[in-house]
Amino acid sequence: MQRSANENSPVVLELEGLTRSYFQGSREIRVLDHANARLHAGEAVALVGPSGAGKSTLLHMAGLLETPDAGRVLVAGEDCARMNDAARTAVRRSQMGFVYQFHQLLPEFSALENVVMPQLIRGRSMRDARQRARELLDLLGLGNRAEHRPAELSGGEQQRTAIARALANAPRLLLADEPTGNLDPATAERVFNDLMDLIEHTGVAALIATHNMELAARMHRALRLENGVLNEITFKPDGTGYGLVHRAG
Repeated sequence: MQRSANENSPVVLELEGLTRSYFQGSREIRVLDHANARLHAGEAVALVGPSGAGKSTLLHMAGLLETPDAGRVLVAGEDCARMNDAARTAVRRSQMGFVYQFHQLLPEFSALENVVMPQLIRGRSMRDARQRARELLDLLGLGNRAEHRPAELSGGEQQRTAIARALANAPRLLLADEPTGNLDPATAERVFNDLMDLIEHTGVAALIATHNMELAARMHRALRLENGVLNEITFKPDGTGYGLVHRAG
């Protein structure tokens, strides 16, 4: 069953009329067709759809890694889609955290050091960065694994460390691309539960692409992308299927 979301909380991310096309020879492939979405602080929104539908493209647009052909990306009310590279990088660094299917931790550093690193880049002192890193790792049940390097951690521990790293600088927006897709079901369940607890604890807005419909049904809301169209969907109480609510946004 999907959780309730607080629609009165601030809007962190707003996508307005996002359009993106690619060409194969003379054939145009419309990946996004005037896609709209809003994410509020403290809510987790699932992004589902068939493979190749453009979920990663949508995440890249939301994360200011790609520029749409048309439309706007507003982060905390500021239109960011057509900022220059330096300005987009500054927004990503200060407002966003990213989690991928593969953890991409730095192998030569401990879990703690991996979470400290982005904070030092932001200019935080080593003392404060280590304290913040320990707090996040403790919340994720990794307090006793903080000094271990990635190769000494399980797959679930590595991914939870990656989540801690993404939240190290207290971003307003978390973008996750199949964060449990490389994990066995039991480990995926643990990572998902920890992620949802952290979203509630920190108040971050999260857009999470996933193929796991059971997990999608347990987030606050779900969006389905297919044939370029982004629709909001709702799941049946027993989780056996979903229905269209309306075109998103």
